[in-house]
Amino acid sequence: MKEAYLYDRLENEKVRCLLCNHNCVITEGKTGICGVRENRSGILVSLVYGKVIASHCDPIEKKPLFHFIPGSRSYSIATVGCNFRCFFCQNADISQMPSDHNRIMGQDMTPEEIVEDALNTRSASVSYTYTEPTIYYELAVDTARLASSKGLKNVFVSNGYMTEQCLEDMSPDLHAANVDLKAFTDEFYKEQCGAKLEPVLRTLETMKRLGIWLEVTTLLIPGLNDSKEELKEISQFLANLDTDIPWHISRFHPTYRLTDIPSTPPDTIQKARDLGYEAGLKYVYTGNLPGDDGEKTFCHNCGELLIDRFGFTVTKNRIKENLCPECGSEIPGVWD
Repeated sequence: MKEAYLYDRLENEKVRCLLCNHNCVITEGKTGICGVRENRSGILVSLVYGKVIASHCDPIEKKPLFHFIPGSRSYSIATVGCNFRCFFCQNADISQMPSDHNRIMGQDMTPEEIVEDALNTRSASVSYTYTEPTIYYELAVDTARLASSKGLKNVFVSNGYMTEQCLEDMSPDLHAANVDLKAFTDEFYKEQCGAKLEPVLRTLETMKRLGIWLEVTTLLIPGLNDSKEELKEISQFLANLDTDIPWHISRFHPTYRLTDIPSTPPDTIQKARDLGYEAGLKYVYTGNLPGDDGEKTFCHNCGELLIDRFGFTVTKNRIKENLCPECGSEIPGVWD
């Protein structure tokens, strides 16, 4: 147990959580939507502090981050729980454990042990991923501050529903993020995720303002968020925010509670990629299509192949000192 960060005490032993944009008001003995922050006699506590359900050394490309120290390893952790209820969650066994099974599991790990493991595996960063890192913020921020002091970078893989206060508190030790922009309608967010669109858009804007390296992922689900009009809106929003933002367009496969929808046709992914480029984005990538050219990084100016990838493996990286070796254009990203 650890007293939570970022909450207000209210009358009658109620508390208001200030960590994500649900802003849950929680009565005594109850938890917020995430299922892992509980009101104990007017004090909000984290039920997952140091309870690590998953820890792996991953390629940074798996996050996916393609313009952030490519080819490096990222020590990746998660606890159970999530503040979304996505019907298509690929990690529902752990993200929805508190709500689906009323259970919290995990191996005891301190921030010191997490950072030590990261250093021992020669990782360049620590990623807070697999489930939503906002809901285990206390563990994430304590670990991130220690990791920074040891020369490690910190990465969030997130649904982007944290409050601005949370981001500003974390930002000195948060170096990169991949945020899911799951759709561009409130209807999708409400029906498929139990959330709203606007806070996610606000998070993307805040991350850019705070100088956090940002990449965005959209999982295309046939019939739900893959219309030409909606993809144009997403790509135009990102381009208006910053044409340097890499956009990852991923192929959906049936899973969890969304098993009645077929996998995304590869042609849909390719058309979405074209729309991203038409909107002015410099880097648009395809996901869950191993071997596709959309996995590779080409110079936005001259078209030269800069980073050759297959899946999560970098086979060649020709970027030197942030520049294209062919035309000298500066390539946006964090390269070392």
